Amino acid sequence: MRAASLVLVSGALAMSPSFADAQVAGSTKLGVGMVDVKLVAVGWSARKDIIGKTVYNENDQRVGTIEDLIVAPDSAISFAIVGAGGFAGVGRHDVAIPVRQIHVQDSGKFVLPGATEEAIKSLPRFEYTKGENE
Repeated sequence: MRAASLVLVSGALAMSPSFADAQVAGSTKLGVGMVDVKLVAVGWSARKDIIGKTVYNENDQRVGTIEDLIVAPDSAISFAIVGAGGFAGVGRHDVAIPVRQIHVQDSGKFVLPGATEEAIKSLPRFEYTKGENE
């Protein structure tokens, strides 16, 4: 059974405290421990289960598509980038939606209550920050 909220996905993707400990020469731990393996097994694949999935409102109307996930410095997934409108990415209006606002039904359907495609298009456009070397 799927989690009731996309927020739970961030817990499954967060790094374990033992993995995030300071590195000591000759003792660096790579990969995942036994507890982490269980999280990986029941967790979601961002590529397979989230990215590219349609977002609906509570009236089962399509309002956009999940285009990306933003991971905060604390390793929590904080925002879903939802694209509305356009065709094959051309003319699409991407916005950042806090993941706590997106609910996941038992069927795996992503629901953004109160949203419409027009409401998403009226939000400020999300643009990626350009790095110094870009």
